[in-house]
Amino acid sequence: MVGMACPRDGGGPRRASIWCGLVPPSLSAEQIRDANTRYHDVAAGHYDSKWGIGFGEVGRAQVLAKVRKALGREPTRWGRSLEIGSGTGYFTLNLMGAGLIGEATCTDISPGMLRTLAANAEQLGLEVRTELADAERLPFEDECFDLVLGHAVLHHIPDLPRAFREFERVLAPGGTVMFAGEPSRYGDRLARVPKRVASAIAPAWRVAMRAGAARPSGECDPDESLERVVDVHAFAPGELAGAARAAGLREVEVSGEELLANWFGWTNRTLEASAEPEQVPWMWRQYAYRGYLLLQKLDLRLLERRLPAAVFYNLMIAARKPGPG
Repeated sequence: MVGMACPRDGGGPRRASIWCGLVPPSLSAEQIRDANTRYHDVAAGHYDSKWGIGFGEVGRAQVLAKVRKALGREPTRWGRSLEIGSGTGYFTLNLMGAGLIGEATCTDISPGMLRTLAANAEQLGLEVRTELADAERLPFEDECFDLVLGHAVLHHIPDLPRAFREFERVLAPGGTVMFAGEPSRYGDRLARVPKRVASAIAPAWRVAMRAGAARPSGECDPDESLERVVDVHAFAPGELAGAARAAGLREVEVSGEELLANWFGWTNRTLEASAEPEQVPWMWRQYAYRGYLLLQKLDLRLLERRLPAAVFYNLMIAARKPGPG
């Protein structure tokens, strides 16, 4: 589902213990990176359809809305951009389609995601450089990008202070750092409520939809089991702001987005996950999709300007590197 934090190195010595939900009580940074690589490789082939990611008019409008909210103003064109954890290209490709990025470099820890991104870019007729890279050790020279951005990626990074120092290092003076789609700690707790409610009413919902219960596969789905491992952080707004300032960034702003849309979205996603996918009616899917977009607009116009960032499901951060620009 677009806009939900949903929605991206080295090997770990205890791979087998992560599979099928047998998660060790604590994992090293290398094991977390390994789990993230494998999870996103598995997810790459169906990631766009799972989260409703598109690169047409709707996708561009949603990305532009997020950028405006993060920056607090209309965006201007950036010459050279670097996306961290770019996944299948949701942010960069939509911003390029809108004419806001000149030269784009996209990095990810997952080779599978970069292959899907390259295929998406080719289909759209866009030229993008892809680079397999860890956010904590970026393989780029100092001060070579005007924009460092990402969507739903910071919460996967084990050493966030080190990553922010890397963002500052590769950013040109006067350049912008911008991330969106990061889970807030309090908002994440609020999101558990609709999930629990939806789980309770799922049997009655399936009867109403004339849909059968999802059949167990009989074996562990690595996508689902690794999902429990890859989300390392949920943030308080001050933690994100503090990491940016400690790295030397200034004009730091943290804002929140999605409250009603998040509740609605997680309720519907939980209901749909309880049924066989092909038996969920098309009319329901249209209702869920259009309702989500409507509540996004309501959040924007009514709630996001009035409530503290911490109560929203997603956080976004924007900052600048001191210097001209």
